[in-house]
Amino acid sequence: MSPRREILSGDSPAQESRSEASNPFALPSDLSIEAAIRPRVLDEFIGQSQIKAHLEVVIKAAQGRGQSVDHLLFAGPPGLGKTSLAQIVANEMGAGFRVTSGPTLVRGGDLAAILNSLNEGDVLFIDEIHRMSKAAGEVLYSAMEDFKLDILVGEGPTARSIRIDLPRFTLIGATTRTGMLTGPLRDRFGFVARLDYYNPDELAAIVRRSAAILEVEVAHKASVEIARRSRGTPRLANRLLRRVRDYVEVHADGVVTEELAEVALEFFGADSLGLDKLDRAILEVMCVTYRGNPVGITTLAATVGEEAETIEDVYEPFLIQAGLIARTRRGRVAGPLAFQHLGLQPPQLFDDLFRE
Repeated sequence: MSPRREILSGDSPAQESRSEASNPFALPSDLSIEAAIRPRVLDEFIGQSQIKAHLEVVIKAAQGRGQSVDHLLFAGPPGLGKTSLAQIVANEMGAGFRVTSGPTLVRGGDLAAILNSLNEGDVLFIDEIHRMSKAAGEVLYSAMEDFKLDILVGEGPTARSIRIDLPRFTLIGATTRTGMLTGPLRDRFGFVARLDYYNPDELAAIVRRSAAILEVEVAHKASVEIARRSRGTPRLANRLLRRVRDYVEVHADGVVTEELAEVALEFFGADSLGLDKLDRAILEVMCVTYRGNPVGITTLAATVGEEAETIEDVYEPFLIQAGLIARTRRGRVAGPLAFQHLGLQPPQLFDDLFRE
């Protein structure tokens, strides 16, 4: 294995806008803090117990053989720990860690240059791998399977293909949309894991761990309250913790109590279910504007002023999992809990629509 080295590329504009959309409480200074509280090894990673157990076996088996870890694919909504797990795999293997993102890989040559610069045993992490271009994806096929890189030299009748040997590396892909990956690419991953939303106890443990690192004294009930409003997402739990810390530093002093946490969270717009301004706007459009009738994703996106893809990838998964909305053949429909949360009475024939 090569000595550990970490080379991080900057986030693409697409990544930044989507990150901001999914984390409305984020501030620019949060990026360095997130790096500080990110778990480094499997033992520090809280939650996703089954995936952790599987990864532990995969990593130890690879170490025993003196080989690189097989290619891995992590799927699931944003903020659940896909990037952290990728870094942990590299750390556990003592391997180099390279980062890029699907939207930046437009031409096959873009990816070929990265692959050709890898060292033996390196981990290459591609975030939003489903947004990689078809040309870049085709470069990966032989690279993942045979550790070969096919390069076309010249043009026209004199063009010829050259095959270059690549060092054995581990590709780790992260996606919010597994279905958008091509079959040949998806089949080349030796291990595929879908990360689920975290339960409140796991999130409370994450909040307490992060608070200790940030040297913030948080009462147990306060950590539970922050966890309850974190939409099942560790990234948001950590960011809400920082906003609560900011509020307490300005308006109070000492321990973050449950009462202070509640006031701070309401101040920053995280309601009792953890919904933010856009979440509530989506529910209001569905419950008030369309009175519980099915609404298409394009219409919904245009009404709230957000991209349809952002709603589908960032907001909708949690709203569906929480039982606030559902997908039907005729469009999205608000659930009983959505009307209840907004203090509204569900319309007649609502149950039939919701059960479709």
